[in-house]
Order: sequence, then C-alpha cells, then structure tokens
Amino acid sequence: MQIFKVVDSKGANEFLEVARKIYADDKEWVCPLDTDIKGVFDPKKNTFYNHGEAERWILKDGNGSLIGRVAAFINEKKANYGDKRIGGIGFFECIEDYNAAKLLFDTAKEWLKERKVNCVDGPINFGENDQYWGLLVEGFTAPSYGMAYNTPYYQGFFEKYGFKTKMEQMTNKFYLKEGLSPRFIKIAEYIQKRKPGITTEAFDPKRIDKYAEDFMAIYNAAWAEFENFTPIKKDYVLETFNKMKPVLEPNLIQFAYVNGEPASFVLSLPDVNQIFKKFNGKLNLINKLRFLSLKRKNIIDRVRVVVMGTHPKFQGIGLESIITYKSFLFVIENTPVNEVELSWVGDFNDKMIAIHKGLGAVPSKKHITYRLELN
Repeated sequence: MQIFKVVDSKGANEFLEVARKIYADDKEWVCPLDTDIKGVFDPKKNTFYNHGEAERWILKDGNGSLIGRVAAFINEKKANYGDKRIGGIGFFECIEDYNAAKLLFDTAKEWLKERKVNCVDGPINFGENDQYWGLLVEGFTAPSYGMAYNTPYYQGFFEKYGFKTKMEQMTNKFYLKEGLSPRFIKIAEYIQKRKPGITTEAFDPKRIDKYAEDFMAIYNAAWAEFENFTPIKKDYVLETFNKMKPVLEPNLIQFAYVNGEPASFVLSLPDVNQIFKKFNGKLNLINKLRFLSLKRKNIIDRVRVVVMGTHPKFQGIGLESIITYKSFLFVIENTPVNEVELSWVGDFNDKMIAIHKGLGAVPSKKHITYRLELN
C-alpha cells in the first residue's frame, strides 16, 4: 500500500473517485456533488482557510488501485480550548481492511501532531457542522443533502483505533400525512393569538442582507453556551445563503420577531439528494438542466430541517412552534412532501430534543462524533 498527498488536480479527482469505488454497489448511497467536496478544499471558496488549513491523502494498493482517502484540518478559531488543542479528520473512506484504515488514520494523526494537536475529532467537516459531520452508526438509509453516510464497518475501524464517543447526533423524522401533533398545533395557534408583539416572516432572497444579519444575531446568542463555540460572521452567513439559492424554498425558512427584534428561526431545505442521486456527483450543464426539469416535476417528497435557533431572551415561549407550523403548513398545502427529517440534534441539547418530541418525531438515524486523545 502507498499513501499520497493530494497536490494537483489529478489527485483531487482521485480523492473524489475513492468514494465512487467504495459505494459502487450500495443502493442507498448518494454521491455528494464533486463541486461541493472540491469547494471544501478550495481556499477561494471556503472561508475557514482564513483561519485554518487542511490536507488530503489518497491510498492505493500494490496495483495502483484506489482503496482509501482521508483529510485532516485545523481551525485555529476553535483549536485551543483549555489544555486541549483540537484538530479534525474527515472525508474518510476505505475498503474493508483495518490495516489500510490504520495507515490513513496514522497519516492524518501525524500531520495534526506536527501542529501540536493533542485531541482529534472525527469524522468532521472543515466547515460548519450542518454538513458532512459525524459517523453514521444507525439508520443506513438514503442520506438527505449534506448528511454524512458511510458503510457500517467504519465504526469498528474508528473504535479499534482508539476513538471514543464525544457526542451522539440524533436525527428524527415524522410524516405529514399522519397529521401534525394536535398538541403542537394547539400550542402554535394559542401563542400566535395570545402573545402580543410576535410577527413572522418567510425568507426573501431580495432582502438577503437583512436575513443574514437576523440569522447571525439569533444563532450567535443561541449557541454561545455550548463548548468551544465561535460566533459566525455575516460574510459566512451570506456565503451559505447564496450557496443554497438554487435549492431553497423561501417559505421553508421562517423568522420570528418579538416587537421587531430577531428572536427565532427555522431553516429547512427540500431534499435535493433525491434528484442528485441520478447525477453520480456530476453537476455539468446537462445535469443542471435536468435538475431544473426534475425539480419542476415535484419528485421531492422529503424536507430536511437543517437548523433551528431561538435567542435566549425569547426561549420558553414557543416561538419554534409558530415558525415550524408555518413551514409545515406551506409544505402540506403546496408540495408533495411527506417526510420531514429533523437533523441533527446533539445529545447535549435537551431543549431541541424536547422540541423534536413535541412534534411527534421518532428516531431515524444516529451519527457519532468521536474524539481521539493523543499522548
């Protein structure tokens, strides 16, 4: 076996090709768009390079065939926490051979140790945690857009190498055709009628700057209490919204305000993986036209609730119920969507877990973010 650092476009393309080889016979896997994965490792497109660095490797067998890949990265904004210096690995793929997996892990670990890292988290993304985050350990069904998918035997590789569970990430789901929880509807309608000063707005792409500001204000306040949190900046939010433009439905992004002050939001996306599955990662001109045609045919029957947040000043009054209710009513009345995926919520987030239960959702997938302590 030989391991090679990705140093040119040929290596970058081979890095992508590894996944297509690993999952060639897996009917559930949806190949991520090549442009999305390349974008993670493009300093011109990924703002995390402003305060971090990343490296990729591919693994070949004695015949020169691709058999694995891995990436390692360090985000200096989040690297230092107490006596810990944290780095990450991700985009791991490997044939069912522990020795091959170990060589990939060893290579990434040594690169991180050179940067004085003493804790390795993985598999994670060189970006925010709404995409490509965690190892799938339960619910090996077709992934929604941005959700990590892998073969079941990867769990054994990580745990044999010494990775320990840092957190569990739960994905829950419910079906709109079964009806929304009566209690949920009652709460949403009561709050909207009886609480003065509450208004809601759907995302308007023409006012993207305003909603980027509001999203940032709510998000940074809501997540400030969590370990090693780093506030997001407006440029990053704008970048994210602009990336989503081709796939978003404005009515699935709802904001709540209390006396005009940004208070809560929910961001959901149609599961475009149901279309992208047909493209094998290639978004060329022909597939872009196919995407528009297929999208118009309303073949998407699942939405993913990507993230919800409420400013601490306004938690506990049920704003989440109002804005999710508005989103779901739009879906019921205007789309063929049935399945709603709530992904993902960490095992540490009791408030969000309670919201999922209140919606009547049931468990569908579990991912694990692992941590490896280095001596």
